[in-house]
Formats: sequence, structure tokens, C-alpha cells
Amino acid sequence: FIPQEDFFLPVSVSENIRLGKLEASPADIRQAAVGAGADEFIADLPQGYDTVLGEGGSTLSGGQRQRISLARAILRGASILLLDEATAALDMESERLVTDSILRLQSTKIIVTHRLHLLHRVDRIAVLHEGRVVEEGTHAALLARQGHYARLLEQRNAPSGSSVMEGIA
Repeated sequence: FIPQEDFFLPVSVSENIRLGKLEASPADIRQAAVGAGADEFIADLPQGYDTVLGEGGSTLSGGQRQRISLARAILRGASILLLDEATAALDMESERLVTDSILRLQSTKIIVTHRLHLLHRVDRIAVLHEGRVVEEGTHAALLARQGHYARLLEQRNAPSGSSVMEGIA
């Protein structure tokens, strides 16, 4: 599970990643960080993987925190990964890096998002409205159906002031 705001302990980057699998070796931790697109920025930290993080990961950017959270999940090796608005607080470049890393994973990914531009990259979309699934399918199929999903995308492209994010999962 990768929430929008994950938790971090005031210990090293390596130890924060190791929370995904306590018996992990340094090589396992680095491999997970590489898979999450985090290795490069970690290497640039003052003490690399041994850099102690501030309380709650405060010494890292939002994108860096999300990539460390993703490395933790990769290290765990779960067959199902649930991401709850995991990119909502990220700038576009950080969001792209995190999303690219997520989509490369071999596990089944369930992504809950209101960011409609991410949806064309997933295999299947379920559209929720008032707590119920009202449509399900691929991006192309849902667009062709001209239903709720297509209307949400159309509203998203409308002038500002439209609220279109409600109901997409």
C-alpha cells in the first residue's frame, strides 16, 4: 500500500526502505531503489543510502518521498500494489518518474486517482459515481462509449471552474 502521504522514520534512507522487508541486504535495497527510480537522487544525498532523514522525511521532496515509498513496496515484493492518490502531491516531472516506475512493476497495480491524464496508461479503468462502479473498461473503450468517463474527460478540458475529478478510480 502506498498512500498519498507515507510515513518515514528519522533513520537512514536505507533503513526506511528496509521497512518493506527487514531481512533485506544492502544489494536488495539498492535494487529496489533502482526499480523505483530513486537510486540516482539517493546517491546524490550527503551520505547516500546512509543519510539520516528528517522527521517524516522532511528533508526530501514529495517526489523523493514517493519514490522511497515505492522502493519499500518493491522490496516487499507484494503481488498486489494499492496506490491511493500516490502522485497527487507531486509536480508533473516527479509524477512522471513515479508513474513510470509504478507501471514497470510486475505486480498487479490498483491505482486510485483523480488525475485523469494518468488513466490512458492503465489496462482497465473503473469509474465510480456516488459509491458505485458505473463504467468499466479501457480508456479507448470508455471514450467510445461516450458515457460518464467521456463526459468527465470532456469537462476536464473545459474552461476552469469545472469540477471534474469526482468519481474516477
